[in-house]
Amino acid sequence: MNPTPLKLEIAAAAAALIVEEGLEYGPAKHRAVKQMGLPARSELPGNDEVEEAVREYIAIFCADTQPGELQALRELALIWMERMASFRPYLGGAVWHGTATRLSDIYIQLFCDDPKSAEIALIDHQVDYEPRTVTGFTGEKVEALSLSSFCAGLKESVGVHLMVYDHDDLRGALRPDAKGRKPRGDLAAVQKLLLSQPESP
Repeated sequence: MNPTPLKLEIAAAAAALIVEEGLEYGPAKHRAVKQMGLPARSELPGNDEVEEAVREYIAIFCADTQPGELQALRELALIWMERMASFRPYLGGAVWHGTATRLSDIYIQLFCDDPKSAEIALIDHQVDYEPRTVTGFTGEKVEALSLSSFCAGLKESVGVHLMVYDHDDLRGALRPDAKGRKPRGDLAAVQKLLLSQPESP
């Protein structure tokens, strides 16, 4: 089913907020509706439509800067994945899919036998983090260990969120998304991305 012209307009407005202000998809859609003076209950575009609009926005307005910013974020993600390698880290979100800019945070999913073990590892390494509860890819609440990490490539600090899942969740985590793409990648996949730097997996 093709999205309506209004949904595409909302997606385009949301894309600008995501790229220019670093908003997440959900808040960006709601802010776009408000900015456009539409009723709060307006039907919203799906994340796929918004992602398409983000890609278009980047291609038009950020084609010269975004690839370097994405590379820097992927390099930082790899550092954290290597640090947390014993917890089966997978990179997801915009940094994995290739739509990240310098305002994007890094989302790494950990699949642990013991959910507390990742937190203990951060404490052992004297890493300052903030535990919080977020909605995971299964729709259920999961713990996220959020921290700020200096990104050498961007010369500024970036938000890194380590989302802690049970080891058994890993099977469902690797199912292809609606476009047939891998929704997240492990250490080897991220290393491969950095070597080849294709637009997205």
